[in-house]
Amino acid sequence: MRKRVIYLLGTQLWRDAFRSKVMQVALGLMIFLLVFSAYSGWENYHDQNYSRDLIQDEVQESWENNPDKHPHRMAHYGSFALRLKHVLSAFDLGMENFVGNAVFLEAHKQNTVNFSEASMSTGLLRFGEVSLAMLLKVIVPLLIFYLGFATIARERENGTLKLLIGQGIKRKEITFGKWLGLFGLSMIFLFSIFIVVFSFVLIESHGGLFADSVLRFVVLFVSYALFFAILSAITILVSALSKTAKGALVKLLGIWLLFVIIVPKSLQAMGYYLYPTPSKIEMETSVEHDLIQQGDSHNPDDPHFKALKDSVLLVHQVDKVEDLPFNYGGFIMAQGEKLSTTIYNKHEERLYQVYQKQNDLERYSAFVNPYTAIKNLSMAFSGTDFRSFLHFKAKAEAYRYHLAQEMNQLQMDLIPNMVKAGPEVISNSYWKEFPPFEYSFLTVSTVVQNENISILALVLWGLLALLGLSRMSTNLKAI
Repeated sequence: MRKRVIYLLGTQLWRDAFRSKVMQVALGLMIFLLVFSAYSGWENYHDQNYSRDLIQDEVQESWENNPDKHPHRMAHYGSFALRLKHVLSAFDLGMENFVGNAVFLEAHKQNTVNFSEASMSTGLLRFGEVSLAMLLKVIVPLLIFYLGFATIARERENGTLKLLIGQGIKRKEITFGKWLGLFGLSMIFLFSIFIVVFSFVLIESHGGLFADSVLRFVVLFVSYALFFAILSAITILVSALSKTAKGALVKLLGIWLLFVIIVPKSLQAMGYYLYPTPSKIEMETSVEHDLIQQGDSHNPDDPHFKALKDSVLLVHQVDKVEDLPFNYGGFIMAQGEKLSTTIYNKHEERLYQVYQKQNDLERYSAFVNPYTAIKNLSMAFSGTDFRSFLHFKAKAEAYRYHLAQEMNQLQMDLIPNMVKAGPEVISNSYWKEFPPFEYSFLTVSTVVQNENISILALVLWGLLALLGLSRMSTNLKAI
């Protein structure tokens, strides 16, 4: 193939596109949507993170300003963990508005993450919000299909395709020239949006987070470029295989509906049908049942903890808990915390396995729907997917458990067994020594590992698109 001919054919497609009033209207609309989504995304990110940072500082200040008291009371006083947004959430909202952003951390109990945007908004939020990623995933594919549906089909109808071949231009040169021109048009939209996204990264990312954000940015850019290359190839293939330009347009609109709306929504419904999840009441009832079966650390007559008491006394060769070298109440609370945490984690793991099966049903559909692959990659590298949320929840739970057990250890070490032997409070200086909750995002390598299916599917789609163009061009019909 001659590169000069391919470039000329691609340039010709550009000229034809920019002469069209449709392209001018599309550019105007895209500029308006870009400005609106960039402003709303940035404002949402900035305001939410500012509020959450402020509240997290107030929570820590409130914790540290508690007076001298019993450490177990501090364990029940608890704390809050708030989930900060990644700067790239201004690009792709993902599940951001549908998962909670704050969780109350207290002893003996794992609370749900609450205060999601969806829970405090009207039902209109379920229709989605305009974001920069939404433009690239939904609007730009539609524009690619519209700008390219007639690239070959109309030239065949007009007879110009036969003239091009008659002048010595190879069929592969025509096919790849048209593809290059259409892909180049899509890159206008991609560059415009990612220039805005990179400005977000430059403004907000600092220190080690900057390198992480830049790496995520690069992966997102490459992924979307490959996605547009695949869509451009599909457009050229459909146009070449259609008898008329009108028929090509109808087919491409059908493909867009299948990729973006029908297949994803159908698989979500199918996933819930095949792998139903328990309600919140059912989940809490099941946990409570297991907790009762295992034993109650606050009940001195509980059989499990009474047997534990006897074994502890036997090991230390004493007759009464008052003679133990540590506070027995703190020891029992630590054992009860360990027991309840194990039960909570067991039930949550079962629930997450169900969620994983539901998500895998859609995740593996990326091999038949490239939109699924780019959607998952976009959310994951923007820090707005479900696994990022679970990562926050796991970090919050680890902090909660550490807080509870630290208070139990202080009780064991500093509170005397004999009530009259000393005060049942300790200095509030211990509260100030306990570190505040800090959240770090998933590493890029972990995200890549989580999304290996989507990455593989997108690469395979790219190879199939290249193979399809190559095979089709050898059999391209001029009439």
